[in-house]
Amino acid sequence: MMPFLVAAILEGEYLLSFVLFAVAGLTDGLDGFLARMLKQRSMLGQYLDPVADKLLLSTLFLVLMHKQLIPVTVTVLVFGRDLGILLVAAILYAAVGRRDFPPSIFGKANTLAQITAVAAVLLHQLTTAYWVSWFRSMALDATMVLTVVSGLDYAWLVSRRTATPAVNGAGARKP
Repeated sequence: MMPFLVAAILEGEYLLSFVLFAVAGLTDGLDGFLARMLKQRSMLGQYLDPVADKLLLSTLFLVLMHKQLIPVTVTVLVFGRDLGILLVAAILYAAVGRRDFPPSIFGKANTLAQITAVAAVLLHQLTTAYWVSWFRSMALDATMVLTVVSGLDYAWLVSRRTATPAVNGAGARKP
């Protein structure tokens, strides 16, 4: 659905954009639910689902920034965090084959904030009601805060999991 969603936003078709975004979210949630319920989870699916989600959100942040509907600062923070995580993950995988960093509660909250922000920005194009404007501002603020917090949390988790044991003066590892 991503190409149609991007095209709708670029064409200024915000009702269609909002509907397509909602349908994309619902089908993604349904897909995950069914995979768990029917025990059809796969390693490939576990890697591809978050990548597809991140690709959709990142693309939407870029397109909405291009349309001047999301501040540049928000998009730069989102992309900076994701690029940092991607680079660290690639380095760790290349160096030690490590790839077991499941998303933290902060990462999940950040994703929820990003989804909410995109929905609020699209909804704001449909109505200028006060509560929608307020909701859009809160969602964008939450996205910025959670992007920074989840990025710092990820850095802390990586540093804790990759720390080498301390060495005492005689060259032996401390117990």
